[in-house]
Amino acid sequence: MTEPGKTTDGQDGITDVGGLRVGHARVAGPGALSGTTVVLAPEGGVTAAVDVRGGGPGTRETDALDPRNVVARIDAVVLTGGSAYGLDSASGVAAWLAERHRGVRVGPDPSHVVPVVPAACVFDLGRGGDFAARPDAATGRAAAEAAHASGDRARVDTGAVGAGTGAVVGGLRGGVGTASAVLESGITVGALVVVNAVGAAVDPTTGVPYGSYFEDGRTVFPDPEVHGAALRRLAEARAAAAPPPLNTTLAVVATDAALTRAQARKVAGTAHDGIARAVRPVHLMNDGDTVFALATGARELPEGPGPLALNAILAAGADLVTRAIVRALLAAPGGLRGPGGDFPSYRELYGPQAEPYSR
Repeated sequence: MTEPGKTTDGQDGITDVGGLRVGHARVAGPGALSGTTVVLAPEGGVTAAVDVRGGGPGTRETDALDPRNVVARIDAVVLTGGSAYGLDSASGVAAWLAERHRGVRVGPDPSHVVPVVPAACVFDLGRGGDFAARPDAATGRAAAEAAHASGDRARVDTGAVGAGTGAVVGGLRGGVGTASAVLESGITVGALVVVNAVGAAVDPTTGVPYGSYFEDGRTVFPDPEVHGAALRRLAEARAAAAPPPLNTTLAVVATDAALTRAQARKVAGTAHDGIARAVRPVHLMNDGDTVFALATGARELPEGPGPLALNAILAAGADLVTRAIVRALLAAPGGLRGPGGDFPSYRELYGPQAEPYSR
């Protein structure tokens, strides 16, 4: 994966796109292993689009993002655990926005607004042992408040946080990852992912994260003995637990470029290529893979060469999704063992050999 550039004074995350903030909240309780992540737009909202490729999606308000429909800008996107139950967390975000008079204006008074809050969920039910421990409106409100309080260009927490708290990918612990880049034009592009997929993020023949094959000059092959031990440990974990029935990878790709809704939808669609590079197989019937695209409009696209000026953003969005997935895999703090299953982390299996893939 060729890097189109990196921020020099940012966090190498989605919040390097000026005005965007990210907040996480976790469901409380000893049997809980789930949460919600909110990407909060700046005042005035952002242009947004979505592309859903998984065969088992769980979403809310995605039809509102169709370029043929009336909603021009939105104020927040919600990524959540808890499967379809967890989509209730978007209600808490909508209420938080309404209290601040943010949303689609539908009446003469500033309080007459209807916040449109698109959301998508991952399946993590029962990972902590309690099937009923899942995000609700209070979880969404807490994540929105955390995003608001984080400040501009704040570092995004990654790993087992928010919607990635109970995430699993190919039998390994998954989670939240993020990345960003600055293009030659000065436009910033960022990505945030929640990796919780049926497919694997690691090549079983080598132990290398699939996504790292696309990082120029960064493919480091684990010691064969370490890899052999990792395969045995992972086989034991898989044998001890029933496979989860549903999964999903979610992503938000954002830019400070001024895009139309149709252009944003193209960005969302192309970004799925980034998932396909890092997770195999992908877009299965029991995945709900969904990508949102956000554009703040702070910078105009370069004047030439016409519509092809979008190409640099399309390429960067896919690259950054791939990089963010690798980072989510590496950010998992340790193995997840409990009533919901046994899911070792990549770092637990490969130890210091994971370091070359970090930035």
